[in-house]
Parts: sequence; C-alpha cells; structure tokens
Amino acid sequence: MKNTILTALTAFLIFMVGCKQKERQVANEQVMVEALDTEELDAIFPKGQKGPADFFTGNAYNYGLVPMDSTYTTLVGNVYFEPGARSNWHDHPAGQILIITDGEGFHQIEGQPKEKLTKGSIVKCPPNAKHWHGASPEKGMQQIYIVPNTEKGVVNWMEPVSDEQYNGN
Repeated sequence: MKNTILTALTAFLIFMVGCKQKERQVANEQVMVEALDTEELDAIFPKGQKGPADFFTGNAYNYGLVPMDSTYTTLVGNVYFEPGARSNWHDHPAGQILIITDGEGFHQIEGQPKEKLTKGSIVKCPPNAKHWHGASPEKGMQQIYIVPNTEKGVVNWMEPVSDEQYNGN
C-alpha cells in the first residue's frame, strides 16, 4: 500500500513538472511570436513621408535621397513598406532598379510570376514594364529605388494591386 501511494505521488509530481514545463514552453513561444510581429526593420534612412492612398495599399513611407536634376537625371530614394503594404501597378518610362535593404516582400511584372524579395535582392525593372512591389503580409520591407534618365519621365501610376493578385503566385 505504501509503495502504491509513493508510486502515485511520484507519477503525479512528474506530471505536474511536465505541465509546468509545457506552460513555460507555450509562454516562450508566444513571446517569440509577439517579438516577430513587432520586429522593427534595421533602418538606414529616416522613415520619410507617408505615401498617398491613391498610389499605395497600406502604409508606405518615402524618403528622397538624390533629387531629380538635369546633371545626373536620376532619382534615388528609400521606401519603407509596413507589413502588407504595396504600391499600385505602375511603370517607369526609363525603368527602375530596386535594392532591398531589409525585410521581405514581393515584386511582380505584369504577366510574370510574383518574385519573393529579401535583404540583398536587386530588381531591374525594364522601361515601361507594368509592375508592383511591396512588403510581405508578415514583415515589412525597405528598398532603395533608382529611377534613371528622368528626362524621359518618372512614373505612371495605375490601378491598385488586388488582394487576389497580392496573395497569388
């Protein structure tokens, strides 16, 4: 009888210790998920001005780096996209180069598959190619954009990217 009680008590204590360990594991996993949800990107430049809702879905912020002029005829800036934010469809008469400096997102040229972008990705968008770019749903993205030959024009804004297009392949 004494051995049965001792065995039952030992089993109960092992069960309770296991439950406490599981509670700690679940709590630690929740903290890790919350940290991922609120993870800030490593900003190189200031956040900049919020982009207009006429050209962006969600919150995107532009910070100009090199203003357009007649000597260099190049426009350079930084855009920070919050998670889920994206540009409308648009094109650039002389093309565009994107350099992803942090986070993750997507780029798509009309009629082509959506490309995943991560820190270090470089995109060369051909002249007059209708395209969009923006952050992933889970994580923001920062990019440097370069628009060459601004004497040909800078950007032609078009319709918003639908949720179906954004979430598709």
